[in-house]
Amino acid sequence: MSLRSLALEKGKQMQAITITRHGGPGVLQVKDMPDPEPAPGEVRIKVHAAGLNFAEVMARQGLYPDAPKPPCVVGYEGAGVVDKIGKGVTDLKEGTRVLFLSKFGAHASMVCVTADQVIPIPDKMSFESAAGLPVTYLTAYHMLFGIARIRSGEHVLIHMAAGGVGTAALQLCRTVPGVVTYGTASAKKHDAIREQGCDHPIDYRSKDYVEEVRRLTDGRGVDLVLDPLGGGDWKKGYKLLAPTGMLIAFGLANANTGGKRNLFNVLTQLAKVPRFSPMKLMNDNRTVSGVNMGHLFGERALMERSLKAIMQHYADGKIDPVIGGSYPFSKAADAHGELEFGKNVGKIVLTPD
Repeated sequence: MSLRSLALEKGKQMQAITITRHGGPGVLQVKDMPDPEPAPGEVRIKVHAAGLNFAEVMARQGLYPDAPKPPCVVGYEGAGVVDKIGKGVTDLKEGTRVLFLSKFGAHASMVCVTADQVIPIPDKMSFESAAGLPVTYLTAYHMLFGIARIRSGEHVLIHMAAGGVGTAALQLCRTVPGVVTYGTASAKKHDAIREQGCDHPIDYRSKDYVEEVRRLTDGRGVDLVLDPLGGGDWKKGYKLLAPTGMLIAFGLANANTGGKRNLFNVLTQLAKVPRFSPMKLMNDNRTVSGVNMGHLFGERALMERSLKAIMQHYADGKIDPVIGGSYPFSKAADAHGELEFGKNVGKIVLTPD
């Protein structure tokens, strides 16, 4: 064991990916911090893998208003082994393999969370798969079944279909017989999204997806649009809705230009956001909804109910997280770059060195 390792062991220090300041991937640093101690009602988890979401990329750029100010440790989810039990916790024990949700702080090798944010995982589920499941599948499940309540025969357009939420949504759509899916992704990712159940991949780089969807639906449009793009795409998605159709907005990826934040682009995208009038919604027989799972963490009953349903789908073999890459903490900048520039298929996860 090296002298540094001996020092860390003696001082009980963990590793944490720290956003030192807003900027490109280079602002990320792995820092040693004291191990946290679980408060009453909490458990401490030795993290084996943590999920990376687009929200954390935006936080690093300074474009995610909910994120703590730098220097900070972000991360909403992970998986590992219960390492220590806080007072009052009776339904978990040390050594249990679990996945967890955390309102930031998950990109660390040790994390303390309340016991009700932890779910045991089956032995067959890898830590990487478990870390790639909570946020993306919760988001997709809530949109599809909590809000839209999709039914057999409906048509669903999924933007960024090759990403974490996109692949989760495609898999969950397959659990409802007869749902027809359309997914926007670059041409090189079409085979990958077909494997996840996409009926009609659309190359947004070479085709106008609006015209393509209209062609494929004989002009009717779709019943549901899942849109993390934002800006002018929300207006396009609204116009694609069939009677009684719904647009769900759940991100503003168009604000990302890759690398450092571009405030001019952010303002441009915000200026393109459509204004939806209740009178127009009524006359059009259309619905617009929004989802920010980070603002639903306090809805424990909803989160627990959705996670249980998702885990049952996994047990039944109906879903399986697509892991597009696993990076050690020391390569966090590469992981961010992979997601930031849209190179990934599925979820990116981070693992302690």
